[in-house]
Amino acid sequence: MQTKQNTAKEPLFHVVKRADVSVKTKILIYAVSVVTALLIGSILCGIFSQSNPFAVLGSLVSGAFKTERKIKVFFQDFALLVLVSMAVVPAFRMRFWNLGANGQVLVGCLASAACMFYLGGKVPDGVVNIIMIVSAIAAGILWAVIPALFKAFFGTNETLFTLMMNYIAEGLVGFFVSLWATDGSGVLRPMSDGRLPMIVSQYFAVVFVAVLITGAVSVYLRFSKHGYEIDVVGESINTAKYIGINVKKVVIRTLALSGAICGVVGLLLTGGINFTVNSELHGGMGFTAIMTVWLAKFNPIMIIATCFFVSFITKGMAQVRLDFGFTDEATANIVLGIVYFCIIACDFFVNYRVLFRHKASAEAIAATGTENADQSADDTDTTAAENNGDASDNKEANV
Repeated sequence: MQTKQNTAKEPLFHVVKRADVSVKTKILIYAVSVVTALLIGSILCGIFSQSNPFAVLGSLVSGAFKTERKIKVFFQDFALLVLVSMAVVPAFRMRFWNLGANGQVLVGCLASAACMFYLGGKVPDGVVNIIMIVSAIAAGILWAVIPALFKAFFGTNETLFTLMMNYIAEGLVGFFVSLWATDGSGVLRPMSDGRLPMIVSQYFAVVFVAVLITGAVSVYLRFSKHGYEIDVVGESINTAKYIGINVKKVVIRTLALSGAICGVVGLLLTGGINFTVNSELHGGMGFTAIMTVWLAKFNPIMIIATCFFVSFITKGMAQVRLDFGFTDEATANIVLGIVYFCIIACDFFVNYRVLFRHKASAEAIAATGTENADQSADDTDTTAAENNGDASDNKEANV
């Protein structure tokens, strides 16, 4: 019985937490996960369409970068996603789970459309633009601050509150669109008056605004006092209160910042790109931004990389559907979900490593040997000290 117990097999592998992960190792893990995700997605698409997986991979690339217009649209959508992510990240660093970015973008769109509808052609476009900028930002702030106030003063659940605000925003947009669409179609035609001026092109304007806001948010979070307060509140509300931080003020101020950036996105969507508004104009960017921010570990610089990859996969899969005849949208979404899962799963390998039986045993033996060596050294030091003490006692006795 004793022999059987001693010869029991070890598990095939052990999951061990990494003590310290270098930047080089993190980059390598993320790079491998991206390549693996692309390969798995290509193979699955090849199986579903009975095509060459490498042709699928080529279609992914061409979907984002094949023509000049596709490149411009790609960077425009990429910049918009970066902006929404930058709106979400301050609240998330504070552990305020703002799921209402879609609604905050929509009310920015609605405010911009209202200015164009009621003021366009009646006052100079420059005046309309100024009023539109102020209105869109103010609308976004208002929509974000409402749940912030309830959280700060009444302790309500911000996750549910901000989520419900999305549906209210969609309802408001639907109501005003039906009011403004005089032809009875229920669709508001693109408006020609009150449009934002072009900076070289509409694509460049969006990218330019995204670069400015991304830089400003990065500096704000890393170097300002307000950014420090956001991090402290996110780590521990009790600690923040103990050192004199006004937590309620921080919550309201941070959500106002998030809402303002979402309002800018709404302004760009309605005033600079589409020139109209509908309840789906946000394109689900608010929910996509949650994933990009989590993947980036709330780091504003890393958000740029995650947004780039997500935008690339989204555009690429749209092209794959066209090239390989995926009439069923569910098939493309399944592949897209598996690709996202591979990227999210890499976070596990950043924090943990898998040791198989022989390697785990070898490391255990090495660790045991090190402990035994340390113990032997301690025992030797103790014995030497005791011998020195005994020698001193004998010397004193002889004297």
